[in-house]
Amino acid sequence: MRFEYTNGNNNDFILLCNELDKFLNEISGGEKNRAEYIQYNATDDIHDVYIAYDNDIPIGCAGFKKYDSETAEVKRVFIKKDYRGQGVSRELMNLLEKSARKQGYKYFILESGEPLISAMALYRKIGYKVIPNYGQYADMKDSVCMKKKL
Repeated sequence: MRFEYTNGNNNDFILLCNELDKFLNEISGGEKNRAEYIQYNATDDIHDVYIAYDNDIPIGCAGFKKYDSETAEVKRVFIKKDYRGQGVSRELMNLLEKSARKQGYKYFILESGEPLISAMALYRKIGYKVIPNYGQYADMKDSVCMKKKL
């Protein structure tokens, strides 16, 4: 297993994000049910991305983008089904946090939801705390927003 640093224009990242969207459509009952979220998940403004590879096969990804001068927002965390539960997402989050700290960020925020049981468990386990919904998610009742001090 190897981890590669890249950006939101990386073809493997885009491929994994498409798989993430299919997964989210499945658990939410279709793209129509998550239409209001789609606009906030564009990859072109995500400049910091890590991709996990099994040999040359992209199996997972995670990225972040600037939210404000102290805070970056975690975006597009996804692990292919056959690789879940092996610590890949934890390592991706660790790499993201190190990179954000090097860039001077003090906090990470993210938006998730209770149907994402494994993701929510991971975030809680690595120190994220639920906060009031921020920014574009403020009025979205299905969103769960979290924050962690880096």
